[in-house]
Amino acid sequence: MGLEIRKLGKTGLEVSCLGLGTVKIGRNQDVKYPSSFSLPSDDEVSALLARAKELGINFIDTAPAYGSSEQRLGRLLKERQDWIICSKVGEEFTAGKSHFDFSAAHTQRSIERSLRDIGTDYLDIVLIHSDGGDCKILESSDCPETLLRLKDKGLIKAVGMSTKTVEGGMKAAEMLDLVMVTYNPSMQEDAIVIDHALALDKGILVKKALNSGHDCIADDAFENPVGTNFTQRNLRFALDKEGVTSVIVGTINQQHLQENSEAVQ
Repeated sequence: MGLEIRKLGKTGLEVSCLGLGTVKIGRNQDVKYPSSFSLPSDDEVSALLARAKELGINFIDTAPAYGSSEQRLGRLLKERQDWIICSKVGEEFTAGKSHFDFSAAHTQRSIERSLRDIGTDYLDIVLIHSDGGDCKILESSDCPETLLRLKDKGLIKAVGMSTKTVEGGMKAAEMLDLVMVTYNPSMQEDAIVIDHALALDKGILVKKALNSGHDCIADDAFENPVGTNFTQRNLRFALDKEGVTSVIVGTINQQHLQENSEAVQ
């Protein structure tokens, strides 16, 4: 049995319920994982992508802030037409630190760079990479309007926001095509955002379902715990929430990828 394919709101895109996050293929500085790691070789990345495809994953999440992730995908990702690629704008990671720019000029340059680095003439999804000021970005910056204009030109198929606040998630669901929220047993505040987006028939992506790899789960968070596997329970928790389209999990370990795939089937 393969992975379930779900419709992403009204975007016309259909994505696997499990997506592959790629921060770990391009960046190992200033990350929130519980243990350090080395960046994989090109051969290891190619093997990971091939295994993801074999498992039925068609959805890849990347960003300019993920170090060399987009450039490596451009070199190593085969058969572009078989993949739904989600990139981002707003956050840059240079000299070991993040900084943010939501201006129209930077947004335009960022999209052009992502297209060039990934080696594609379109991006399926672009999310605004929030600095925490979700509502200010949506209401006062030129970023949303610029992305929607690029969508009209055919460079982007769907526009959304990776949010950090409930208020921002609600507004993003109203203004854009989709929203990416944090949702796991210990962080359920965005449940109201998921409900709101569902009511509007907008796409919903979940980040940090495994709390960046930290064991945050408690048995009493579940009325009917299934098994004892933390990964399985958290992924099912997210995907069983009505409205959730796909859960993004980052890994560079093929065994973990296999286990994640089995957990959501």
